[in-house]
Amino acid sequence: MSQLPVPGRDTVYVWFGRESGGRPAPAGRLLRRAGATLLGRAQAQIVVGHGPHGRPVVAASGVEARRELPVSVSRAGGVVVVAARPGGPVGVDVEWLRPLPAVALARRWYAPAEAAWLAGRPADDRAADFLRLWTAKEAVGKALGVGLRDGGLRRPMPESGGPGGDGPLRPVPGGAGLRVGHPPVGGGLVLAVAVLAADAPPVEVVVVEGEIGAAQRTGHVAAVRSASTERTSLPVVVRGS
Repeated sequence: MSQLPVPGRDTVYVWFGRESGGRPAPAGRLLRRAGATLLGRAQAQIVVGHGPHGRPVVAASGVEARRELPVSVSRAGGVVVVAARPGGPVGVDVEWLRPLPAVALARRWYAPAEAAWLAGRPADDRAADFLRLWTAKEAVGKALGVGLRDGGLRRPMPESGGPGGDGPLRPVPGGAGLRVGHPPVGGGLVLAVAVLAADAPPVEVVVVEGEIGAAQRTGHVAAVRSASTERTSLPVVVRGS
């Protein structure tokens, strides 16, 4: 991975892993890999821990001053995603695309304007649009370090750009410096990446294919596929409206 990090750019790097042989997906291994790659240290010098509210912390130990790398982790149905951004706070969330009662869930969890927008979408697009909004809210909450507490599910998000995903990170309404987008990764996954960036220059997202593949800007993650949809950050389906 000598091509990482990309010099002179504010970039989010995303690693994918998956369960193997019934064992949990290797979040710790991916976090150490991210730390070694972006902090320029051996993996043995990378320390992985947890900060307030369980937020993952990646740091380089050694004779020099301690260096930390902003990271975020998400899991869904056997897949684990790690995002790292040397330039500042980052959040990531992933879900498997699947049928769900999108309008009923939106009326329960989202602000009325978003629920109304979703109800007006074509029926075949509603599940994907619901999940894009959900993952965006999760990713933004992680970038802020607060999760979905204090009304995070009602925090307005940019409307979805369509079935191909939202490549560029776009401003979050009313969120100073917050940007969020959905890099198209394929394989039945909905991926959201959010950053807190006060400066105007765009933030690039580089998706790393699998655990050891080359960095890609195409957003294609052919190595990550699964039929399992059981593990999710979504709440239990609400009956009624």
